[in-house]
Amino acid sequence: MGLTQYNYPTPIVFGPGARARLNEVLTSRGKTRPLFLTDRGVAGLPFFKEMMDSAASAGLAPAAFSEVGGNPVESQVTAGVAAYKAHNADALVLVGGGAALDVGKAVALMVNHPGNLFDYEDGKPDALPVDQEIPFIVAIPTTAGTGSEVGRSSVISDDVTHVKKIIFSPKLLAPIVLADPELTLDLPGFITAATGVDALSHNVEAFLSQGFHPMADGIALEGIRLVAENLVTCYTEPKNVDARGKMLIASSMGAVAFQKGLGVTHSCAHALSAVCDTHHGLANALMLVPCMRFNAEAVPERLARMAAVVGAEPTADGFIAWMEGLFAQLDIPKNLRAAGVKEEQLDALVNIAVQDCCHPCNPREVTREDFVRLFSEAM
Repeated sequence: MGLTQYNYPTPIVFGPGARARLNEVLTSRGKTRPLFLTDRGVAGLPFFKEMMDSAASAGLAPAAFSEVGGNPVESQVTAGVAAYKAHNADALVLVGGGAALDVGKAVALMVNHPGNLFDYEDGKPDALPVDQEIPFIVAIPTTAGTGSEVGRSSVISDDVTHVKKIIFSPKLLAPIVLADPELTLDLPGFITAATGVDALSHNVEAFLSQGFHPMADGIALEGIRLVAENLVTCYTEPKNVDARGKMLIASSMGAVAFQKGLGVTHSCAHALSAVCDTHHGLANALMLVPCMRFNAEAVPERLARMAAVVGAEPTADGFIAWMEGLFAQLDIPKNLRAAGVKEEQLDALVNIAVQDCCHPCNPREVTREDFVRLFSEAM
């Protein structure tokens, strides 16, 4: 696997060692004071220090902001903006999983825009316009899950209510992505599994979502195939750089495909993250099977097409059985109870899921009663 570049539409430098292009990317655009934005876990890893030291050796003046947690909240964005301004930065280097990438894009938005972050919430009737300069962004993913490095949106939770809100603008699309599978080789097994299922869920729900978007459908099906062929290998052979690279591609494909929309699984997952602080990928894994059983009644032929792509019996039941087998190989908890969710949290979960913006795109209408049944089944 060599180093290559392709654009769709983001320029993506892909392959082992892609991160070594960072200094060249920054200097070629006249950037000298990058703020490296990452999460607390990545900040302590050797490769992050190596990137910082390399930037300094190249004559740049880097600084780091690493106060990002698992489920990003508005206060982290506010602190990141303050760090950017305190450093007098002229570029953002976003290094990490979906949380760091989402916080970083929101920081980029708020560096030069007035008001509060949620004044720019997608779909808000009186949302403020994204009409000021966005700082130069380099996105460097360290997980193969959200695909946020190629996305135009940022999902940030309210610190108080924990409700996730979407900030969207084409201007948030990173000008360049350095997709280096070597950065994913040391991921813990749980993170490999959970983020990998997150990538799967994006491709699956994009393929099933309402609307006509044949390009997104094609990308989603190829993303599903790549997950089927490589995720278990990443889990059982964590140093397999070829499989890790293909999962990075599957992750970015899911993020491109879900511009078509997502669905009921993500509405349930967003509620689990808000109420129970469940890792987003794990939340999707816990809900995919009951949600696909629900959708199978409306679009069995779509599930059958996904089953054929993964090599399962080409029926809706075949696809669901394949998912159950996959999750068993990845040691995903069998139900919500095993993941620590309590019965008394079900009402709160339903209340948030009903209000979520993803399920209106679902191929089958989802009522409050449906959410009650889905969460109860998943328990």
